[in-house]
Amino acid sequence: MIKRTVTSIILIIITILSIFVLPVWTFGAVASLFVGLGLCEFFKLSAKKALPLSFAYVGVLSGILLPYITYFYRPTGGIWEAVFFIIILIALFIIQFMRKENQNSVSLIAVTLFAVFYIGWFFTFLVKIRFLEDGHKLVAYLLFVTKSGDMGAYLVGSRLGKHKLIPRISPNKSVEGAVGGFIFSIISAILSRYYFSWMSFGFVLTSGILIGIFAQLGDLAESLIKRDYEAKDSGASLPGLGGMLDVIDSILFTAPIFYICLTILR
Repeated sequence: MIKRTVTSIILIIITILSIFVLPVWTFGAVASLFVGLGLCEFFKLSAKKALPLSFAYVGVLSGILLPYITYFYRPTGGIWEAVFFIIILIALFIIQFMRKENQNSVSLIAVTLFAVFYIGWFFTFLVKIRFLEDGHKLVAYLLFVTKSGDMGAYLVGSRLGKHKLIPRISPNKSVEGAVGGFIFSIISAILSRYYFSWMSFGFVLTSGILIGIFAQLGDLAESLIKRDYEAKDSGASLPGLGGMLDVIDSILFTAPIFYICLTILR
């Protein structure tokens, strides 16, 4: 618990500094660092199923570059991101052309592209949100509501959890914990409305519900990946918390959905 607390405090300080204190470009740098660590952990797990290092190198490098593409080309970021994914796919085919065997070609390319898409591109939506009007506050809102849900699920589940949610994917998650996390997300969203005068109650409630749902889906998605690779944690880079992917798993789903919510409903 001490390690978990200390590591959490350090991550919170880094996050607050990159959002509110340091120059804007540092937020993209921190995003790239988190994505890079998450991808390294993913490909280390994938190595158990014989994923070649060359594919992992392309995947990690691509994921690290994505936040910078969003930063430097934010007016037309979507176009350049599409071009970037096309380049990645072609690069993976070229690597496969150079290998001496054809076995699992499609699987290797698909897994690598999936990792860049799932970890790199999804997390980059945080950078997109940061460059919206009041972006620093919106990012803080998203992280607060998402992590409040994670905390609520843990607290309620550890104390009141009796009914397993999906035991084959995550044996420790309970229905009570899921409900608790969902309620915590909505409450934290409503409480945050004080800092956003332009937010209607309907928008706050809608975003809170969506974040509450997708945060838990993101957590379950990462648990499914770990079960497939027979791993308890994604890594050990963050003492007490596991790996970086264990920390950002819920954000990977809530960042895109919140960005879409802002685009449509704001």
